[in-house]
Amino acid sequence: MSTCTQLIHTLKNGGYDPALAALYALDGSAQKLDGARGRCVRIAEAFAARYGAQAQGATLFSGPGRTEIGGNHTDHQHGRVLCGSVDLDMLACAAPNGLDVVRIQSDGYPPLKISLNDLAPKKEEENTSAALVRGVAAKIKELGFELSGFDACANSTVLSGSGLSSSAAYETLVGNIFNHFCCGDKLDPVTIAKIGQYAENVYFGKPCGLMDQMGSSVGGAVAIDFKDPVNPVVERVDYDFSKSGHALCIVDTGSSHGDLTDDYAAVTREMGAVAAHFGKAVLREVPLEDFQAALPALRSECGDRAVLRAMHFYSDDRRAAQEADALKTGNFEAFLNLVNASGLSSSLCLQNTWSIHDPSQQAIPLALTAAEYLLDGMGACRVHGGGFAGTIQAWVPEDYLTVFKNGMEALFGAGKCHVLHIRPQGGCVVAASSAFPVSG
Repeated sequence: MSTCTQLIHTLKNGGYDPALAALYALDGSAQKLDGARGRCVRIAEAFAARYGAQAQGATLFSGPGRTEIGGNHTDHQHGRVLCGSVDLDMLACAAPNGLDVVRIQSDGYPPLKISLNDLAPKKEEENTSAALVRGVAAKIKELGFELSGFDACANSTVLSGSGLSSSAAYETLVGNIFNHFCCGDKLDPVTIAKIGQYAENVYFGKPCGLMDQMGSSVGGAVAIDFKDPVNPVVERVDYDFSKSGHALCIVDTGSSHGDLTDDYAAVTREMGAVAAHFGKAVLREVPLEDFQAALPALRSECGDRAVLRAMHFYSDDRRAAQEADALKTGNFEAFLNLVNASGLSSSLCLQNTWSIHDPSQQAIPLALTAAEYLLDGMGACRVHGGGFAGTIQAWVPEDYLTVFKNGMEALFGAGKCHVLHIRPQGGCVVAASSAFPVSG
């Protein structure tokens, strides 16, 4: 049975280099591989210092962040989305502790300790990591698996407030640790995503859809149809983004997501009001032809903004599927055109690029305007994630990346333009001990 000391030794001697190179899409860069290996070693050494170098079954796990590629605010109306995991992740070294407790030390946070004998939701834990761990554990137990405790040290490179969904990355990470130590790796990525959503809805207190968890858990580019949200249709889109000639950039405008709850809620509420006109709960249940025929009545009953937001749903729901089809056929130019069209629809119809409660703050429109100027007809850009503040997404020609990055950082500050890659693998075991082999 491998110990943490043996794990560290194997890492330092390059034993897991092929797995790291594939996981983080390092493209043969020795410098990037050294960085990934060094991070793994630091986390394993932190585990050894805190829980003991001779801990049996020490294993490395990863839960990636995710980026929304297509389908802006379509999932909550049971629509279609296109998302993907990215090469920023939450990484943990964990080992069974033989106790009925989970103990996690995350960099920069107080230690977390959860009893597996008390898995009821706790009001005081809402909006905390403890709620997510307790919720994941409760759902796995409900599925019929016997729980056992583990210790873990974790580190995150998922950007806070970036729309890359650090909460989904954390849920995926914890779900994979439980899956490996308690479930014999029997839980598939879709099930782990649903477990994460359950934890976030019931324990964390956030009524999120399933897109974030799917993007993190499944990995690569993922097309999801939420027509039946209990059993969504999930399809991996096999496209090698490294061959597209474009880099994926997430630009952090520095604007805060705080106090935007009403803005987010209004999108769902207004789309729901349009659906309710037809006696339906969500827009996916309303045929487009019926919606178009009722436009005069809807304007009077629901208001123009609600009608525009519904228009966005129908167009972006269709575009998400078209984007996936474009990637499947290798037509990246068509994909870029669809991304730009989606961004325009979000700005004009969905209207989620700035908040009416603070009209002086328009960082997203500013970023999009600057990006369009810098790209000068090349690539594509759009609002990223929920919107109203935060980040934009841009697909930038690789030979123009330096110009774009320098231009955006001159406006928003050094380090604000992040160059990411679509990661080919979702939540996973990175380096498994011999005691707990990864199932095929």
